[in-house]
Amino acid sequence: MTAGRPSPDNEQRPLLLVTNDDGVYAPGLLELRRALEPVGEVAILAPEHNWSAAGHTKTMHKPLRVNEAQLSDGSPALVASGTPSDCVALALLGILDRQPDLVLSGINLGANVGHDLTYSGTVAAAMEAVIWGVPGLAISLDTFEPASFAVAARFAAHLADHVLRERLPYPLLLNVNVPARPAERIAGVRITRLGRRIYRDALVTRRDPRGRPYYWIGGEPPSGHAEPGTDIGALAEGHISVTPVRLDLTDHEQIARLESWALTFPLA
Repeated sequence: MTAGRPSPDNEQRPLLLVTNDDGVYAPGLLELRRALEPVGEVAILAPEHNWSAAGHTKTMHKPLRVNEAQLSDGSPALVASGTPSDCVALALLGILDRQPDLVLSGINLGANVGHDLTYSGTVAAAMEAVIWGVPGLAISLDTFEPASFAVAARFAAHLADHVLRERLPYPLLLNVNVPARPAERIAGVRITRLGRRIYRDALVTRRDPRGRPYYWIGGEPPSGHAEPGTDIGALAEGHISVTPVRLDLTDHEQIARLESWALTFPLA
């Protein structure tokens, strides 16, 4: 489709796929697209509506539709009926006219740190890229209030350039969180590990006009342990956090313990 077709004078430039979980018209996506123009050719394939906290959801039970759209600055985009992960899979399966060299997801409104990664549609899109053998960057801004995405977009472009220049043995998955501060107040960049989120979810029960109960999962916004070396700690000190993530969820320390149980089957 045309939103991913390289122009003749750009054929040798890397192709960067941009998606998100806030929807194709989210301001963070537009800011990211603009910042990436000097780095490579940019293709947009993003969801038609918000998929925040969708996690790594894949659409398997109904068809997906992809349509052409325009962002507010007039630049072309593709919009899909599916999830952030679907958008990446569609692109890598051939919706675009060539394979992306890098996938960037964001810029998300709200940090994705610690256990948030298991919920985040932003991170899931970057994970989907890595599953297909393409590096993926998830970019989030540490605020839920309307804010400027300019600093996060500039850093994302800087990081994307580094990733494209490196010859890596396997595709990187990087989770990036940027403080919602002006550039002059950013303390620096920290390479971090995942921190520990503290969730304060609460069950809110209501009743419909017929008296039947329905539920919201509400509560206060999550916080976290600002430990040194973690993404949460870095943000608390005004640093940009860059966390390398692996898809191998194996608890390697417990393998020997489980082997000592000498589990057998069939059971006596």
